[in-house]
Amino acid sequence: MASPIASAALKSRIRRPSMLKKLCRPEDLLHHFPNGAYIGWSGFTGVGYPKKMPTFLADHVEKNSLQGKLRYSLFVGASSGAETENRWAGLDMIDRRAPHQVGKSIAKGINEGRINFFDKHLSMFPSDLVYGFYTKDRPTNSLDVTVVEASAIKEDGSIVPGASVGATPELVQMADKIIIEVNTAIPNFEGLHDITMSDLPPRRKPYLVMEVEDRIGSTSIPIDPEKVVGVIESDYQDVTAPNTPADDGSKAIAGHLIEFLEHEVAHGRLPKSLLPIQSGIGNIANAVIGGLSEVNFWNLKVWTEVIQDTFLDLFDSGRLDFATATSIRFSPDGFKRFYDNWEQYQNKLLLRSQQVSNSPEIIRRLGCIGMNTPVEVDIYAHANSTCVMGSRMLNGLGGSADFLRNSKYSIMHTPSTRPSKTDPHGVSCIVPMCTHVDQTEHDLDVIVTENGLADVRGLSPKERARVIIEKCAHDDYKPILKGYLDKAEFECIKKGMGHQPHLLWNSFDMHKALSEEGSMKKIKAW
Repeated sequence: MASPIASAALKSRIRRPSMLKKLCRPEDLLHHFPNGAYIGWSGFTGVGYPKKMPTFLADHVEKNSLQGKLRYSLFVGASSGAETENRWAGLDMIDRRAPHQVGKSIAKGINEGRINFFDKHLSMFPSDLVYGFYTKDRPTNSLDVTVVEASAIKEDGSIVPGASVGATPELVQMADKIIIEVNTAIPNFEGLHDITMSDLPPRRKPYLVMEVEDRIGSTSIPIDPEKVVGVIESDYQDVTAPNTPADDGSKAIAGHLIEFLEHEVAHGRLPKSLLPIQSGIGNIANAVIGGLSEVNFWNLKVWTEVIQDTFLDLFDSGRLDFATATSIRFSPDGFKRFYDNWEQYQNKLLLRSQQVSNSPEIIRRLGCIGMNTPVEVDIYAHANSTCVMGSRMLNGLGGSADFLRNSKYSIMHTPSTRPSKTDPHGVSCIVPMCTHVDQTEHDLDVIVTENGLADVRGLSPKERARVIIEKCAHDDYKPILKGYLDKAEFECIKKGMGHQPHLLWNSFDMHKALSEEGSMKKIKAW
């Protein structure tokens, strides 16, 4: 079969002639993906992921009825595109996955026990990868092949990523073979990245980031050209969904948070320009960032994992000076807006590796304001970010603990309730005891729901419980939670064990009522 002919667009993106000689089709590379291979992909939160090679492999499995016969261990910095990894999961192509995922089919495979999912802090995953922790039982202690999306290849063979960096530097570092998908459907992102590679202890150096806008690395990812076994031209856009509009509850949460930040400024604990902001993903995060574009905070800076559409609003309002992340995950309209105004945004934004964007040491030094959404929070300020009812995995821990453990302000925001199948307020997000703990009471400063904000800094467990119930719980659940706390406090103090009172045989009665009766409200009396 003749080699494919490079388009003019591709020739303009590949500045190393020897790489053009490696141009091929996905089918030419099938032999690099035997059953059981350990595979790395670029990508983070559904952008910057390879598309042609994973799609070809899924088509190959589907056309040849190979479901369950070609299964891989898949390592990506966070989640990739739903049309790739989620489709792979639906075709039973994933044996093992780390460290974060998104998609109904992949979550189903994990919870049915068909996919071995390893959940890890996103700052630690790249380090552990280069330590060889995930390949320690393999003969070569490496990944078989890493597939990377690039927006360009420079003269030295280094890769210019697209809309995310994630763990790509470490994934190519650990790969025996590299396949590069050069995407000509997106702009050349050269200059938008700040790339650092991972050294091993005792040779590891500090990240000398003193300000959000500091550059400490290069604009591309260095690779060994000898490892490149193929270059593919890609013309697929990142597939992202439109943003969910902020509802009244999200707007109320944003209002409470902005009022709290104004209070901290008034009392001299925050400068008028605040401190670098970290915000998670979702409509509450969007409402908070959107709210900041309408209030009297100026010269803001952002140090976070993912930039979403509302950050463009914050830029356009003149309030945001600079933002750094490891991924820009815009909606389709947001990407168009970003590309159409490239000159306006490009000098106000940097994309770094997740090991830097989520670095605990940098987060603590910069004094970030960390804001994330949990599954549930208990009355003592422990939070569950991953496992519904203690067992059903959602997406993974992500970077929430990287930030909440180390930020100056560690904030969890959540609706006070979520609907069950039979009750619009059947699930209380404030519970006596979390069924799974990802963030401990030692790490959280502020809990916020649409009802109010609980500032638990410096409070004892019993004090925290009272203020969280009063400020954050839904009115339907306040008497239930107060009843639990009163009885637990009485019983535990009587036994001389009253520091953090719990009734161990009753602490999950609300969850039991949800499982058996369809609503946490239908709990039997304490």
